[in-house]
Amino acid sequence: MGFEEGFVNFEFETLFQMLLAVALGTLIGFERELKHRPAGLRTHMMVSLGATIFTVISLSFDIEPSRIAAGIVTGIGFLGAGNIIAHKGHIRGITSAATLWVVAGIGLSIGVGQYLLAIICAVFVFAILQLGRIEKRQMLK
Repeated sequence: MGFEEGFVNFEFETLFQMLLAVALGTLIGFERELKHRPAGLRTHMMVSLGATIFTVISLSFDIEPSRIAAGIVTGIGFLGAGNIIAHKGHIRGITSAATLWVVAGIGLSIGVGQYLLAIICAVFVFAILQLGRIEKRQMLK
């Protein structure tokens, strides 16, 4: 496909998918940013967008798209592992690693056109992250 054909064949659904991926990544990343976590706003936005784009592109290949999905999940696992830090007997970053993993799943969902699934999942993740505030309040009592 030539340069000009790429513009002619551009589907506006792909633009919508990219915008939705960034928006949902922002929702989760913003919460992580407020808690001053290393994997914050930009990281979650990038993971969601990247997973979406890899999924959209993989669907245009003549290979089994599940291979790309498996690669995304594995790659994000390594990114998440790098986010986990052991310091003085305490382990930090597990929740952020889990959010990166689920944000990749959200991006995959968007990439295959499961928009409602992605939106509901992002809302669930945001709600789950709010439970941390409740846990800390209970610990202080």
